[in-house]
Amino acid sequence: MKIALLTQYYKPEMGAPQNRLYEMMAGLKRLGNEVQVVTGMPNYPTGSVFKEYRRKFSRKEVIDGIEVKRYWLYASNSKKALPRILNMLSFSVSSFFSIGYLRKKRPDVLIVESPPLTLCLTAWMISRLLGIKLVSNISDLWPLSAKELGALSEKSFLYRALEKTESFIYRKSALCMGQSAQIVEYIRQHGGKSVYLFRNGVDPGRFPETPSRKEGGKFRIVYAGLLGFAQGILDICRNVDFAALGVEFHIYGAGGEQAGIERYLAQNPGKGIFYHGKAGREEIPGILSQADATLVPLVKNIFGAVPSKIYESMAAGLPIIFSGEGEGRKIVEDHDIGWGSDSKDYAGIARNIRAFMENPEEVARKSRNCRECASNLFNRPKQIEALDKFFKETLSGGKSGGGKSGGGSFRRWLPPAEIPPGLGGIFPQRQFPSAPAPLGSGSP
Repeated sequence: MKIALLTQYYKPEMGAPQNRLYEMMAGLKRLGNEVQVVTGMPNYPTGSVFKEYRRKFSRKEVIDGIEVKRYWLYASNSKKALPRILNMLSFSVSSFFSIGYLRKKRPDVLIVESPPLTLCLTAWMISRLLGIKLVSNISDLWPLSAKELGALSEKSFLYRALEKTESFIYRKSALCMGQSAQIVEYIRQHGGKSVYLFRNGVDPGRFPETPSRKEGGKFRIVYAGLLGFAQGILDICRNVDFAALGVEFHIYGAGGEQAGIERYLAQNPGKGIFYHGKAGREEIPGILSQADATLVPLVKNIFGAVPSKIYESMAAGLPIIFSGEGEGRKIVEDHDIGWGSDSKDYAGIARNIRAFMENPEEVARKSRNCRECASNLFNRPKQIEALDKFFKETLSGGKSGGGKSGGGSFRRWLPPAEIPPGLGGIFPQRQFPSAPAPLGSGSP
């Protein structure tokens, strides 16, 4: 089967979407599919195009055996609205020029990653013109996420326009994939005729079964990921005295809060906090193997969002100290793989760190549960195998570029007894938690 991916974010950038999409395409290739990636010039999270990719409108390269076609975009990590809009729109326009490249490759399926939502319109136009089946992979719900973050008003013209675009894309896609149960149910309620739960996950084989951390010394708690305002690592540094708790907090990553964290640590030494710079995907298993637990914070719950760091922690057998609400915390508590506290509850974080230190038997149980979840419930190779099988059973043969046929309603519903928890699949409605009522419906 020939599968193409259209995404604004991809390797060698760091980040959860980049890693997830790379592993998905690499896995589909290993299973015998012919795959290509159309993406932007790498610039995340710095907001500046990487040096070797500058001053080019397009570039072709091969990454780990996968052909990657890149196009120019306006790079920015500004918090201001205009640069962010230009960043999204520029690639949505420039990537349309991939139509010639994709015409030569003749894929059976075009997977598009959203956000940005506007890229889905580009993918829909390409799929219509080339007669390719469109699969929309929804990682975050837009414009709902923008509303929850306070970036857009529900009453604004732009919000209403994006909401109509969202519903249009769901209806016109041959299949919509979502990374959480909440996202999948939301899509179904907003026009999606065929939905598939393709959770984030982890390859347990990347993580050593025997940790390399040394016995004795202080407990090491690790955060490895984006240093953005949504994670709130700077406020945690300010409000939790790790040294007084008798532990070390080690930070790896880059992002908008990086400079503030570095300044704070320079001015406040002796708090048991250490910043090591950013870490690539390949370095994470080694970093986690030297730790005792991970800290996963989420300042504001965004409907459908699940921090991907919990899956890597599972594979490393590290209990999770989770700060925040939503589906991520529910996974941690339901599967007994860590401790949860409310967002910005710094006393709660400290309390959970003490619980971690004072209950070795509980820690050992949670560690075993972590590895079991990674091996059986959130095993990415198994998820990709299930996705590949589903694609071949439902999307292979016959072309479709949207419209009535492009939004085809598959009648393949798996009975609950056949659904491995955490794995992909098309599920009955009752298995999902309730999504919010359609915006503008008058619900509080």
